[in-house]
Amino acid sequence: MPALTLKNIPDTIYKQLKTAAELHRRSINSEVLIYLERSLMATKTSPTERLSLIEQLRANVKPNSITPEAIEQAISSGRHETQ
Repeated sequence: MPALTLKNIPDTIYKQLKTAAELHRRSINSEVLIYLERSLMATKTSPTERLSLIEQLRANVKPNSITPEAIEQAISSGRHETQ
């Protein structure tokens, strides 16, 4: 299997990779491979497929399940917690 060496990795990026690898219980090498796979193998959905997915999500959401009063209450409670 081919090998790849990366040089001049900025410290901040290396620290982020190391932290992510630790969080996911992987080696830094495995973490980088995961990111490369996600980036390079990402599938693009057509507008029709995307619309279908949106419609499926909307079908699962109850209309008017969140009232303006509930939103206002959530906003107000958040303000009181930070003061």
